[in-house]
Amino acid sequence: MEHSILLLLLLLAATSGARSQPSPAAAPAPAGPTNVTKILEKAGQFTVFIRLLKATGVANQLYGQLNNSDNGITIFAPSDSSFSGLKAGTLNSLTDEQQVELVQFHVIPTYVSSTNFQTISNPLRTQAGDSADGHFPLNVTTSGNTVNITSGVTNTTVSGNVYSDGQLAVYQVDKVLLPQQVFDPRPPAPAPAPSVSKSKKKTKDDGDSSDDDSPADTSFALRKVGSMRDTVSFCVMCASLAWFYL
Repeated sequence: MEHSILLLLLLLAATSGARSQPSPAAAPAPAGPTNVTKILEKAGQFTVFIRLLKATGVANQLYGQLNNSDNGITIFAPSDSSFSGLKAGTLNSLTDEQQVELVQFHVIPTYVSSTNFQTISNPLRTQAGDSADGHFPLNVTTSGNTVNITSGVTNTTVSGNVYSDGQLAVYQVDKVLLPQQVFDPRPPAPAPAPSVSKSKKKTKDDGDSSDDDSPADTSFALRKVGSMRDTVSFCVMCASLAWFYL
């Protein structure tokens, strides 16, 4: 009986010890691919910008860049209220190419953290193209904790940090960034006036000289004809006198 009780106690102790051992921790679920539109949808108030990202195909470009390369991306995302501030028909007046440029103008092909704005070099190169003056210039300045952005057409500020993971940074801006290349293109420089070549000028001068000399030449010719007429008359008169005396 005592052996049975002892065996029972040992069995209970073993069972209790097995239950007290912690179960292995569950492996964390693998992180899904970075999707800009899903991030913006979760944040809310970016409906128009999301529609433009999808309609222009820029959303697919960003998806490929973020998940197939180590290149970081920074996005200045205008809220729906920012688009409401545009003149009616502004987006519909743009060509397909200009809509792509407008969306790409809000994307910087490098990761910029909130602290990097203090030391960033201007003008920023965007995915819309060259940042040279008159094309797609985008300049960022800071004043304390305020980040100011100017495109040559739009002046606005960063109003919030939407998302940041070390590779992708999304910031909310108060206005739509309008690229100067699309909304205020610089007129081309006028072509220089053609210079008059020396040979052409000389020819003109020669022609003028000929015109100026023509009256003098005519007068000289008339004087010469008159002189010849007088000589002929004198010869005739001499011949007549000689014939008379003979």
